[in-house]
Amino acid sequence: MGRKSLKKERQSEIIEAFYKVAQKEGLENVSLAKVATEMDVNTSLVLHYFKSKDELLFGLINFILERYKKLYTSEYNKERSGSRLVSIINNLFSREWNELIDDGVFYSCFALIFRDEKIKLAYKELHDYLRLLLTEVIEESRQNGDINIQCSKETADLIFVMVEGAYYYLSLFEPNEEYYEKLKKYKEAAIEILQFNNPT
Repeated sequence: MGRKSLKKERQSEIIEAFYKVAQKEGLENVSLAKVATEMDVNTSLVLHYFKSKDELLFGLINFILERYKKLYTSEYNKERSGSRLVSIINNLFSREWNELIDDGVFYSCFALIFRDEKIKLAYKELHDYLRLLLTEVIEESRQNGDINIQCSKETADLIFVMVEGAYYYLSLFEPNEEYYEKLKKYKEAAIEILQFNNPT
């Protein structure tokens, strides 16, 4: 039991170091040797836990998933006012999303879906999972009578399309007044789609 736990802990440390190097130098420039240097360990230690850069990429995709899941947790939303759904919408259309994972790393990983079916499947599973989480929260609000929509799944999908499109486009902007104004409008459109019975 102890060894398994230590292995997971060490793998997490390696993935975080991989992420940091990718942030600094770009995903295409990361090597196992650079990850080892970031950690101040021998490359053989990295190779002990990950046999290749591809294995590390899959670890990174799981790391991204875990980061994004934080937008949905009560712990992340505990100091927010309003319903859980309102908190999540506020988070999705804010800088919170960007601060969880570096856009450069995210989109560099995403570009690999066009060359690798396994990575494409992993990204699809990630996005499907996030949509499912949002669907569940929307359905909870619908059941509570907070919102007036027909289909929670379709509504979640529409909101995610808006979020993904927004961040793809907004990555072309510095986080200035224009950026925040656009973000505000996109959030208002998402709230309109949800049709809150008592808008806040």
